[in-house]
Amino acid sequence: MTARTWAVALTGLNGHMVDVEADLSQQTPGFDLIGLGDRALGEAARRVHNACRNSGLDLPRRKLTVNLSPASLPKHGSAFDVAIAIAALGTGGVLDPVSLARTVHLGELGLDGRLRPVPGVLPALHAAREAGFERTVVPFANEAEARLVPGMEVHAAVSLAQVALLHGADVPELGEPEPVLSAATPQTSAPALELADVIGQDDAVAALVVAAAGGHHLLLSGPPGMNS
Repeated sequence: MTARTWAVALTGLNGHMVDVEADLSQQTPGFDLIGLGDRALGEAARRVHNACRNSGLDLPRRKLTVNLSPASLPKHGSAFDVAIAIAALGTGGVLDPVSLARTVHLGELGLDGRLRPVPGVLPALHAAREAGFERTVVPFANEAEARLVPGMEVHAAVSLAQVALLHGADVPELGEPEPVLSAATPQTSAPALELADVIGQDDAVAALVVAAAGGHHLLLSGPPGMNS
């Protein structure tokens, strides 16, 4: 059985639609991911396995092959995780194929099944809207950015279980997880210093003021801390 959904590959600020196809076959159980992905994308299979298990969602125990098309387009990063997981789950017949096929999925998966924010949501959804898509699933932390794209039905999900529920899955009650918020980088700025803080060195301070006012060059010589 084959299931398909959509994601977006970014080249700079240009988005390209990626058809995420998953196929289930009667071979030795495994998970193959193909389609010219980088190392981060190549590790998606492990994240998807753990995220599905910890979300109470069972992947089919057969050979899964997920193809990211077009295969000639380089694909980078972990923003394909949710689309890969949903397409893989769709091969089991537990999700609505029509719902999958009209939805663009963006987001990284944590091992606990929560959706983690990804960069580039705005240009990615702009490309999706230009391609005629009107429905998207994004991580909770990317909701505000996603809603900047007009005409797009945005579903901000906290967990993979919520995404599966959106597509008609029968999801067990696992409680409501805490959403993953955007990681705020602490801003540590040095205190602003000015010439008024200089003790002594009156001639040097005066020279600096004159040089700054007139745009002149200035050379200070001699050991620091010594009065002129």
